[in-house]
Amino acid sequence: MQIAIASGKGGTGKTTLSVNLSTFLAEKFKGTDQKVVLTDLDVEEPNSGLFLDGNLVHKEEQFRRVPEWDEEACTLCKRCAKICEFNALAFLGISVVVFPELCHSCYACSDLCPENALPMKYSRMGDLKHISLSENLHFVESRLDIGIEQATPLINQTKQYTKGHFDNSWISILDAPPGTSCPVMEAVKDSDLVILVTEPTPFGLHDLKLAVETMEELNKKTLVVINKHGIGNSDVEQYCAEKNIPVIGRIPHLRKAAEVYSKGELMFQQIPEIRTEMENIYNGITSWIKA
Repeated sequence: MQIAIASGKGGTGKTTLSVNLSTFLAEKFKGTDQKVVLTDLDVEEPNSGLFLDGNLVHKEEQFRRVPEWDEEACTLCKRCAKICEFNALAFLGISVVVFPELCHSCYACSDLCPENALPMKYSRMGDLKHISLSENLHFVESRLDIGIEQATPLINQTKQYTKGHFDNSWISILDAPPGTSCPVMEAVKDSDLVILVTEPTPFGLHDLKLAVETMEELNKKTLVVINKHGIGNSDVEQYCAEKNIPVIGRIPHLRKAAEVYSKGELMFQQIPEIRTEMENIYNGITSWIKA
């Protein structure tokens, strides 16, 4: 089962929920056949690993394919520049210029070139790490290289790594990128369930609405967790009631939580109220599964 944890904007507590829920579930399932893998798909700014300490199992470089112009083979027919939907190639009369930052690795230019003048070459995107935290809790993280503009290919490859190394006995929790853009849709598109994290403020409600609309377009079942509960107002609760979206957790706004978080420690292990909310979130997910 894949559970994606997303949010309409950054800073709402998405990673906080991801690491605390993953570790809570692994603790709860200890001694059973159920196991948990957390995958940080916020590859532009992964920070789940700041709260987790374990043993490195595997590390590898991640690559994508981009075309490389072969001047000797090219007959300057302009076909490649005409068919590229992303303007990643430009025909300059006497040459073809490739813009790797714009390339989506769709292979159209390479496959349709009559002279095979645009072979696809490997281009590095970043690194992937697989860490064992305990017998029933593992962590996978990818980090995009500085200057690489497209996160989606690395997110896809990270998901494929997790899928290929963890079978159905593992609950897969995906820490998705913030917002509602292409990286988010790539992160959540294969998920069975999406948990949206928000705050009970006007800004939180505004971005929650955008996230809900995005998940509706993707036909994803959505649950909501309210972080920093106790500030703001009840508008988020009212909106979720109107949309028939279950609110399965309300993480309280506590100074102690900020202190624990700032030390890179897990809040549910030190704050009873937050442990209670992790249990509520688990029960909410279980109720959804049984429904």
